[in-house]
Amino acid sequence: MEINVHELIIEKAHKHLLGGDFTAVELAEAVLKNAESKNKKMNAYLEFYDDVKDQAEEADQMFKKGTAGMLTGIPFAIKDCILVHGKTATASSKILEGYTATYDATAIKKLKKAGAVLLGRANMDEFAMGGSTENSSNGVTKNPHDLERVPGGSSGGSAAAVAMDGALAALGSDTGGSIRQPGSFCGVVGLKPTYGAVSRYGLMAMASSLDQIGPITKTVAGAEAVFDVISGHDKMDSTSVPEEVAEKCKKEKKKKYTIGVPADFVYAEGVDEDVIVNFKESLQYLKKLGHTIKEISLPNLKYSLAAYYVIMPAEASTNLARFDGVRFGLLEEGNNLLEDYEKTRGVGFGKEVRRRIMLGTYVLSSGYYDAYYNKAVAVRNVIQNDFKKAFKEADMIATPTSPVPAFKIGEKSGDPLSMYLADIFTVPANLAGVPAISVPSGTTVREGKKLPLGMQFFAPHFNEKMLFAIGKELEKK
Repeated sequence: MEINVHELIIEKAHKHLLGGDFTAVELAEAVLKNAESKNKKMNAYLEFYDDVKDQAEEADQMFKKGTAGMLTGIPFAIKDCILVHGKTATASSKILEGYTATYDATAIKKLKKAGAVLLGRANMDEFAMGGSTENSSNGVTKNPHDLERVPGGSSGGSAAAVAMDGALAALGSDTGGSIRQPGSFCGVVGLKPTYGAVSRYGLMAMASSLDQIGPITKTVAGAEAVFDVISGHDKMDSTSVPEEVAEKCKKEKKKKYTIGVPADFVYAEGVDEDVIVNFKESLQYLKKLGHTIKEISLPNLKYSLAAYYVIMPAEASTNLARFDGVRFGLLEEGNNLLEDYEKTRGVGFGKEVRRRIMLGTYVLSSGYYDAYYNKAVAVRNVIQNDFKKAFKEADMIATPTSPVPAFKIGEKSGDPLSMYLADIFTVPANLAGVPAISVPSGTTVREGKKLPLGMQFFAPHFNEKMLFAIGKELEKK
């Protein structure tokens, strides 16, 4: 049978592979061919792996033996900050040019065991710092819906790879919206799991108390299939939550949910009119299906962005201290050790990374630690309590994923604050550690181009199944 890559989703591909309509090798070759042809314009991939056919042949063997699962033979794009043993991993930074991963991230190990086919590494904002994939040392990735616009970030390459039919699924990482916002901009599904649900072992750390690996797929069922494989306790990650603890948090599945809307936060000044119209239409659609829409209060959510932009740079500045030219990556030699550090980090890190390192170092410095960092941590605790109270009133919470549709390349790059404000709806989930999903909810037209919009749902800790249930219903819209 002829493979129509555009129409393929994980569930359909699995049925065809099971039925023998095509092999994993044929599927990998078809997707890879499409990815290579489109990547010249899109710049979603930084590299295609040279062992794709070998991986696909192993997947075909699993089908023959009867050991294949839902992800066997499914082609994946992998964000450039997730380690794949023996492959280059640079986090799109000059400072790690030529670095080869010495081990597999736990999420990668699980994908390999499931028989997934890893096509290559996807472009990203350098060290995951950005919301547009413009901060990559490898150039900007373009949005498949309009090549003049950004795909979102920092997992922009992963989202663009799926949206351009250059992969059926991708792994990204989400620190403040880096899976969900590009998912929304590119018209695909993005899931940020509960903090501790998916191992961070083998993920290059940006902000350790916020980072999570998660899937980007074409459908909610696809995201669920990937999550089921990559989640679970891992002794290699001290923040990974034991499964018995996660089980205790899970609530009974319902047919109809109460969906809370923090109206004063959602309908605030600065949110694009088309985004609000689409959000209200989506709520009405869910109401018609029998779900209850309830206005709720999250009074301190408005402080989440400010708290995030203190905590995240603080943790990032600490994590990035290891990139000094001594142990791995780039080395620019000076006359002494301090000059080695200064030259290596000055040349190796891009502008946005240097900005955040300086911010983080400042808020952690003597005399400012209490004024900034400790205060931000206190605000974070207050926001977590707001979510706890809100989940007593509502089963889940809904907001738009982004206050704006995809913006033009270069439009916000000269105004960092404007760029940071685009994270307003996504960062609360990372601060609270709760799971959140972005599901395509419609489109808006800009300069004759249809641009996707996304709707976001938050659920209590470890209740991803709730998000999948409501997401599947919204998809039918």
